[in-house]
Amino acid sequence: MSVDCSRILAKSHPVVSAEQHIEDCLCIGRQLQKCIPSIPLPDTESFWRVLYVVVVMHDVGKAHADFQALLRGLKNNWHRQRHELFSLKFVDGLQLPEAQKELVAFAVAGHHKQLGELDSFIRKNYKLEETDGCWGDWEEEKTDFEQECRKIDIGYITALLSRYAIEWNDVRKGFDIGIAIRRLKRTCPVAENDGFWEKLLLVGALKQCDHLASAGIRKIGGLQVKDFDFLLGYSLYEHQRKAAGAVGNVILTAPTGAGKTETALLWLRKQFGVKGQGRVFYVLPYTASINAMYERLNRDFGGEERKVGMLHGKLSQYLEYRMAEEDSFPEEAEKKQLLEDFKSLVTPLKVVTPFQLLKSLFGLKGFEKGMFEWCGCYLIFDEIHAYDPKVFAQIIVLLKFMLQCMKASVHIMTATLPRFMRCELEKVVGSHTEICASADLYEQFGRHRVKVKPGKLVDSLEEIQQRLEQGQKVLVVCNTVIMAQQVYQTLKAERRVLLHGAFTGRDRYRHERELQQERIDLLVGTQAIEVSLDIDYDCIYTEPAPLDALIQRFGRVNRKREKGICDCMVFEERNEVDRFIYRNEQVIARTLEILKQMTGKQEGIVREVFWQEAMDYVYPDWEEKDKEDYEQTVRLLEYTVFHELAPLDYSERREEEFKEQFTGVQVLPVVLRSEYQKLLEEHQFVKAESLLVNLNERRFMSLRKNQQIVKERFPFETDDAGKLHDKSVYSINRRYTEELGLLIDEQEMKEDCFL
Repeated sequence: MSVDCSRILAKSHPVVSAEQHIEDCLCIGRQLQKCIPSIPLPDTESFWRVLYVVVVMHDVGKAHADFQALLRGLKNNWHRQRHELFSLKFVDGLQLPEAQKELVAFAVAGHHKQLGELDSFIRKNYKLEETDGCWGDWEEEKTDFEQECRKIDIGYITALLSRYAIEWNDVRKGFDIGIAIRRLKRTCPVAENDGFWEKLLLVGALKQCDHLASAGIRKIGGLQVKDFDFLLGYSLYEHQRKAAGAVGNVILTAPTGAGKTETALLWLRKQFGVKGQGRVFYVLPYTASINAMYERLNRDFGGEERKVGMLHGKLSQYLEYRMAEEDSFPEEAEKKQLLEDFKSLVTPLKVVTPFQLLKSLFGLKGFEKGMFEWCGCYLIFDEIHAYDPKVFAQIIVLLKFMLQCMKASVHIMTATLPRFMRCELEKVVGSHTEICASADLYEQFGRHRVKVKPGKLVDSLEEIQQRLEQGQKVLVVCNTVIMAQQVYQTLKAERRVLLHGAFTGRDRYRHERELQQERIDLLVGTQAIEVSLDIDYDCIYTEPAPLDALIQRFGRVNRKREKGICDCMVFEERNEVDRFIYRNEQVIARTLEILKQMTGKQEGIVREVFWQEAMDYVYPDWEEKDKEDYEQTVRLLEYTVFHELAPLDYSERREEEFKEQFTGVQVLPVVLRSEYQKLLEEHQFVKAESLLVNLNERRFMSLRKNQQIVKERFPFETDDAGKLHDKSVYSINRRYTEELGLLIDEQEMKEDCFL
């Protein structure tokens, strides 16, 4: 007698049968096998066979009568039980080798909760065999797991497994769920257990199948060699031709403006042609540069199928405001789907911050899903010079893990990097092709005349104003927000923009878009200007800063080398508060010294090759404190990754360690309180979040102590029967304007660290 398998539901909103959900998951699994074929296991065929069984088995526990009643809105005695525990009962009856059966059980058990949580749930809710003598009379009041298993539709499971050609025994005998979970918990970290990789990747693959299928996704994109055809129209430099033929890891050195992005894509095209499919992660340090790179690559890989996505902390805000600029504004469901596509592996190429990858390395909840996406991936690291010693150390460990364990390939590119940092990269990358732009090209890239001027920047505002009146586009970079605000208010120009870190997310986005879409005669800002904005100015006036920061600032002048030789003015004297921004006095002193030496040669015109010589002079070796931070970070993170990390074992301590990197607090300017309240009431939570301003922790504590920052609650109703919620946020009693940002009194700026 045939059994109607469609009568068992997997989900109720929308209604999806268990059979349909399995088919959807298997569809995703087949696509995963094509787009992520390089699994770091000796027997990949066995891995995909086991995943097939895992997908079929992961939800069979939902055939419990009370769970089905719950999904249908009927009276039931489900009492928040876990369907995956009932699935394990039937996994136990599979006719598989014991090693494979354990793999299936591990992935099925952990596709929603970590094993420690399941163990606690079992001890709290089910009767257990007397194992340690600690159970009292109250044990009798608990649920009998075996009796609950009798409520499961065996006919459905028999028919289902027969349909998918999975052999099993009818397991009507007793099954101790407590012992089963505790046995699975014995999985050890990577360095100590041969079964680590199979379990980690099966959990990750099942979660990918389950989550993508549940989100209604039916197709996973992939890159093909033909997708890179837009590169064929370029006239290539020598270093680009070398990259186009290189197979394996590459470290590229080339000047800013020498087509490093195209070089990386040419390398990527070669890898896809030789090594095959893999997901791509284009890693950049800053949100602004990620947004710009995403828009560029999205145009390059344009077509009906979305090929490019991105991930960073402000992604929701970017999508909210960027999509509002389109002619046809999408529905809320479409925005949510786009966000889901960006966060999932649907898009084969993602532009990301390193922290989006480091989340998995720290073992944050669900890290198995992220690591599965890393299998055989291609990494492109741009602006590798832009990280502090701790983050650079974390990237080193990330590269070690990716290259040694995940079959990844990497293309690293930089314009200038201190040799001691380059040595660390070369050690971890191992065998690689070293590509450097030709000497002739470096000679062609002379575009800046550097002048070291006495005094402070504020002493030369009249000179800057004269440049503006002559029709020049002028860039001014200050080290603090308050100085940038003062300079901006003093200088006059028809079209001017101020850019720094003390704006709301909404206003900063608006200023950045303005820079990209219009001719702006005067741009005044802080270090925020260093972050790869695609802008091109005629000259720059900047306060003193470390050489690597200055090189980035100079890169915003005569970017396309179409203006001859342009002036880059660096001032000798710093403001008192600058020492809280750049604490290493010796680095600043050596920077000014090497720049002065250069200005005495060739009238200050910089040969691009000079920057590497200058970097090695300014940074001859690690500073003692930086080296200590670097080595300690590498040591601790390597221990975490290779001795603590285990699938389905998430640590609050590791999560705290990851969050500690992001110092700062978000505050709401008082002038925006009513708008914030209104947006919450309209359920426009992303827009409400974009009204907050980042404040460094030291400044926050000072103002909080002086009662200039207070915690407020903003109540709002939800759609579900008018239920009342509230949102807590810190509000700051300081003036705020869209043009100037957050204004803090000069007396209070002695420890300002805004960027």
